[in-house]
Amino acid sequence: MPTSATGTEPSQTAARPFKSERTLTGVAMRHRVKAVKPGAGVVNLEIEAADAAEAARLVQAQGCVVLSIAGGKAWSLPSLTRRARFPLLLFTQELLALLHSGIGLVEALETLAEKESRPDTRATLDRLLGALREGKPFSGALRLLPAAFPELYVATVRASERTGDLAEALGRYVAYQNQLELVRKKLVAASIYPVILVVVGALVSLFLLGYVVPRFSHVYEEMGDSIPLMSRLLMHWGRLVESHGAWVGIVALGLLAASVWWLLQPGARARLLRAVRTVPALGERLRVYQLTRFYRTLGMLLAGGIPILQALGMVSGLLDVELRARLAQASRLVGEGRPLSVALDDSGLTTPVALRLLRVGERGGQMGQMMERIAAFHDEEMARWVEWFTRTFEPLLMALIGVIIGGIVVLMYLPIFELAGSIQ
Repeated sequence: MPTSATGTEPSQTAARPFKSERTLTGVAMRHRVKAVKPGAGVVNLEIEAADAAEAARLVQAQGCVVLSIAGGKAWSLPSLTRRARFPLLLFTQELLALLHSGIGLVEALETLAEKESRPDTRATLDRLLGALREGKPFSGALRLLPAAFPELYVATVRASERTGDLAEALGRYVAYQNQLELVRKKLVAASIYPVILVVVGALVSLFLLGYVVPRFSHVYEEMGDSIPLMSRLLMHWGRLVESHGAWVGIVALGLLAASVWWLLQPGARARLLRAVRTVPALGERLRVYQLTRFYRTLGMLLAGGIPILQALGMVSGLLDVELRARLAQASRLVGEGRPLSVALDDSGLTTPVALRLLRVGERGGQMGQMMERIAAFHDEEMARWVEWFTRTFEPLLMALIGVIIGGIVVLMYLPIFELAGSIQ
């Protein structure tokens, strides 16, 4: 998805598809695209996409004509001095509070800049104030700082400038971000306990296999082939670790590094997600989760007065590659005059509930509100499913870890049990 866009002049900044959070398609390659944008001339863009073809599609979806595409690095080591991200949600909440108190926009921004102690954030606010003092509209000033203000935010402010309801638009954006954050926190909270179980179980197993089993292997050395086969294999592992511990550690670290490297490759996580989607229950939930974010964001844009085709282009970055191609098809159908509900349904971007509510929204002229209701319905459905899944999965995971650790312990003591039985 696009990360930045710069034209030949500051006023020729190209439009970019929306990017508000990391997509589920995996790590993408960065491409430098030179294109012709109607009304702006030749512009240079930096696009994050799985390949050059996808980068071209993203640029063409914005109405640009691609001239050339140059690939960049797929990934790089993280910097130890990474620049802090601009606190967009906190900034919006504080600005909204000042506007509600009756303070003008410029004075409110000056107040926020004066109280700011972080140099990077203060520099961003100073640049924003400088653009406003030069006579630029608020949306135009925000557009000059794409690293801090995503296209969704800029479009929301631009739409409010037509009606003069900036405070209402900012409040809508805050509510939108809070809802997304709430869903994200629920998913993270549901995954914490299983992750802890896996980590603890893996550490205990490694301790047994790397420390305890090698010492038991000395005890059973004189018993030879009289011990059970599985216990004998476990003891062979213990002697291998004891005699070649360094090489075993190097191989284990190498496999771990290779796994991480594979996940960082372009399209690796996309392939992993495609494999997950083949699992009937998980694949459908993953699709519904993406569609929920899609409906919520699109509903906010439509409620803010953004034209439907422009809004569809801005939310494409929320979907994975497969659903993004379907969205391009839906945008084409809408451009041909088809109703939005029909276009989304024909492109496979609806659920039974969403389709019915979309039709109601079209009849009543309240598409933005209906999309919010669709997102709220599926959020509640997802929360119930996550709760059920964790209550079912956690006991099964604990049982599996217990079987693995218990199996190792039983195999270590099994020769002793058999020896005691033979003595009796």
